[in-house]
Parts: sequence; C-alpha cells; structure tokens
Amino acid sequence: MRTKELRGQTIEELKEKLKDLELQLITEKAQAERGTSKSAGKIKLIKRTIARIKTIIKEKGGI
Repeated sequence: MRTKELRGQTIEELKEKLKDLELQLITEKAQAERGTSKSAGKIKLIKRTIARIKTIIKEKGGI
C-alpha cells in the first residue's frame, strides 16, 4: 500500500490495518518455516508496510 493512501486514512483505520498486517506477517513467517510460502519477498513487504503505518500513526499523534 502506498504512503499517500495510508496518510488519507484515520488513526482507527490505520490501527485496524496494522492488526491485519501483523496477523498476516505471523502467517507468512509460519509458511516460510514450513517451506510452503510461494512469495519470498512478501514478508519484507509486510514489514515495510507495518513500519510505514506505525510512523504515520505516530506523526498523527495516535500512539
């Protein structure tokens, strides 16, 4: 997800998206450990998106 799209969302929407991404990250890590993951770069992308969301929330004063 692009930063511009994230900045247009409210803090509550960002926190909800953050929860979803954290669950998705856990799932992807588990699949990678088992060797069933089809996308090698997906974990890296999820981590970056989580970092972007946390930064935007902090800038908006939500944490």
